[in-house]
Parts: sequence; C-alpha cells; structure tokens
Amino acid sequence: MTTMLRVELGRLSREGSVLVEASIPAEDSLWDECGIEWDGAVDVRVQAAFAGSGEVVARGSARGWLRQECRRCLKAVRTPFEGELTLVFVEAGTVLEEGDGFAFDPMGGELDMSSALREELVLAVNPYVVCDPGCLGLCPQCGIDLNEGSCECREEGVDPRWEALRKLKGR
Repeated sequence: MTTMLRVELGRLSREGSVLVEASIPAEDSLWDECGIEWDGAVDVRVQAAFAGSGEVVARGSARGWLRQECRRCLKAVRTPFEGELTLVFVEAGTVLEEGDGFAFDPMGGELDMSSALREELVLAVNPYVVCDPGCLGLCPQCGIDLNEGSCECREEGVDPRWEALRKLKGR
C-alpha cells in the first residue's frame, strides 16, 4: 500500500492553489528501503501553486516521530520530527541541475508528490541523535554499555599514525 500525495493539475489551474493533506502510515511502502523508520504516521500538509514560469511549487510541513539509534550506545530512541518543505516541480524535459527540482508531465492529469516528499524527508532527518546528552556510549574495546557499568579495559597506547598531529597540537 502506498499513500499518494497528488495534486489534480486541472483543479490547480482553475483555483490557483490547492491544499494537500495526508497522514502517511509508518508501514506504507513509500518508506521502504529509505533508511529511516517512523514510529507512527507522518502528517503532511502542503499548499501547491503554479509559479509564473510554469513550475509547481508546494510549500508546507511534515510532522511525525522517528525510531532511531543513539549514536553513542545504540539504544532505541524515539525522536520528534518537524520539517518545513519546499518542493519545486518543473516540466519534464527541462534540463535540471541536481537539486533544482523534480520533473512532472504538465499534460498528465495529476502531479504525484510522493517520491519528492520521501526524498526531502530522508535528507531532512537528523542521523546523529543521542539518548541523553550525558550518554557515555560503548567501550571501544569490549563493547559494554558504559551507562550501565564500567569495564576492566585499559586505554591502550595511541595509534602512532596520529603522532604527527599531536606534535602540531603541542606547538
């Protein structure tokens, strides 16, 4: 099941601007293999309008909760997500620089914003979350969670490849 975030182009031409709202479930196939995991539905609200140059611009926001791993101790963390969106769609065949927008067929009856939305949200997610600012993480030698206890590992000598940088730091 894929939730489609679509704008009817005829209606957009008549009305000048169309509000599109959707609540996309976490298990929707739109999120398959994107590297992020939602904890509940993602609520999307965008206002689409034709720009003077024939482009369609959709501005709005997306909100939801993510399931992520703490980058220090790897524990599960539930984090809020709120992102502002600006999606620009240009007519298919227009030469695009990377990041300039998404192509659409102006002769088609609809503009599907789903894949563009997915791409923008994947890029907007903060991959560097921590469960707590004071998280101690895992021991690099034995892997024990240092938040739950200490280990008997001793800090070994510094890798000799870093010695040149250490000398520069000491100046």
